[in-house]
Amino acid sequence: MNEITSTQMPWISEGYRVFAHEGPVGLKVERLARSVNKNKSSFYHHFADLEVFTNFLLKYHLLRADIIAEKESQCTNVEELIEVLVAHKLDLLFNRQLRIHRQNKDFANCFEETNQHVANAILGVWANMLGLTENSYLAALVLKLSMENFYLQITEETLNPTWLSGYFKQLQEMVKEFKKMGDFVPFHNG
Repeated sequence: MNEITSTQMPWISEGYRVFAHEGPVGLKVERLARSVNKNKSSFYHHFADLEVFTNFLLKYHLLRADIIAEKESQCTNVEELIEVLVAHKLDLLFNRQLRIHRQNKDFANCFEETNQHVANAILGVWANMLGLTENSYLAALVLKLSMENFYLQITEETLNPTWLSGYFKQLQEMVKEFKKMGDFVPFHNG
């Protein structure tokens, strides 16, 4: 796939916004054309069809994920991480739609790839936040499970500092309770 050009960006930006809020069902050429104030023929000239356009959106999302991961890797505390997350609300909502529609193989692959970028970027601050710096494997497991749960819960309204802070506090409390259990394992195999 070719690089994204400046003449394609109005289409990409609007399509990205629509996908983030409505998923793939919201992507209609006529609607996008009205939103960007261009003819439908311009869309077909740049992208040929919605499938090609959607692949451009996925490529753009991966580029955005790299930018976000870089910012997240610079975070030294939860407050800084929350700032980055709030600043990239649209990207998180886009990723949420990928999760919802992951029966589409391309969406599933993009979702997994972006989550891997994020996980690698925030594992340090994540482990510190949860008090698991001595057990990075466990911190990574909690992160993976938390990300699934996170994308089930986020909405346009919940992606704000208050909600995110509360969400992270709940995770911290859960890990503290598990740590109190020590080596106790409540389930037995066979």
